[in-house]
Amino acid sequence: MLAHCSHLRLKDHMKRAFITGITGQDGSYLTELLLEKGYEVHGLVRRSSSFNRGRIDPIWSTHPQAVESLHLHYGDMTDGVSLVNLIDQIKPDEVYNLAAQSHVKVSFEMPEYTASADGIGTIRLLEAIRSMAPQARFYQASTSEMFGATPPPQDEQTAFYPRSPYGAAKLYAHTVTVNYREAYDLFAVSGILFNHESPRRGETFVTRKITQAVARIKLGQQKEVHLGNLDSVRDWGFAKEYVEGMWRMLQHDEPETFVLGTGVGTTVREFCVTAFSHAGLDWEEHVRYDAGYERPTEVDALVADPTRARDILGWTATTGAEQLACLMVDADLALLSGS
Repeated sequence: MLAHCSHLRLKDHMKRAFITGITGQDGSYLTELLLEKGYEVHGLVRRSSSFNRGRIDPIWSTHPQAVESLHLHYGDMTDGVSLVNLIDQIKPDEVYNLAAQSHVKVSFEMPEYTASADGIGTIRLLEAIRSMAPQARFYQASTSEMFGATPPPQDEQTAFYPRSPYGAAKLYAHTVTVNYREAYDLFAVSGILFNHESPRRGETFVTRKITQAVARIKLGQQKEVHLGNLDSVRDWGFAKEYVEGMWRMLQHDEPETFVLGTGVGTTVREFCVTAFSHAGLDWEEHVRYDAGYERPTEVDALVADPTRARDILGWTATTGAEQLACLMVDADLALLSGS
């Protein structure tokens, strides 16, 4: 079966993929995509006294092949020994590093942990691959937060200027991925993804915080929502589409860096207007500004120029911020009303 564009590899056998961060938003969508493509999927799960598999558990019932082809393993990005053992055991064809402490505001409160998990964790994983499975193709989940204060639009040649411990840790991981590609001839790619959201987004991220608040207010469970900088501009797309871009990067002939985004900027205020109006509500009656949600150093605007991904990978985002806000509100209304 030929892949979607002429630059992609021929899929002639069942590939084995290893996903860190499999229980997250992107990890769950990527798992579904790979199972549908006939992969055997292995995922890294942190040991905890409580389960955090709400995004993964439904896959066993919705994707029959998951019973035989989806496997979860305990491990941690801060434990290099566990990563070496798992890479040696699984011998993956593809590795997707999606694990991270990914909340920008939290990274100011937990900078050391963010650096260890997001930055040093990547080099631990790269070392495991170099030692145990050098043939594996590696995907590093980089972020538009690495651009920080650099004005948009941002593409693969844009200078980096991170404005948070999260952005700085991810920049280290991004740079070391390029270094391992050049130093050890690993097939290591870096996807610089702009903000991508979905009904599976964590509840503390601003888009999901807004759409959940809209649903609760509509259902009479809440009266208002407190937000920080309403003038921040972000390039918001649909996460389910972005994991296809990740996969395409690893099917490309050469390991490269690609930017994924919609190319359209939207303010937090505009996202609020769309979300609230979709539910028949006036956002100004319910949104309250709270300086406590401001970051010590703000990022004003992140807007992608995804031209290379379109021209080389044949990937284009089709869901914009307005459509995304509406589908997330609908999903949260359904979730909270039990329908």
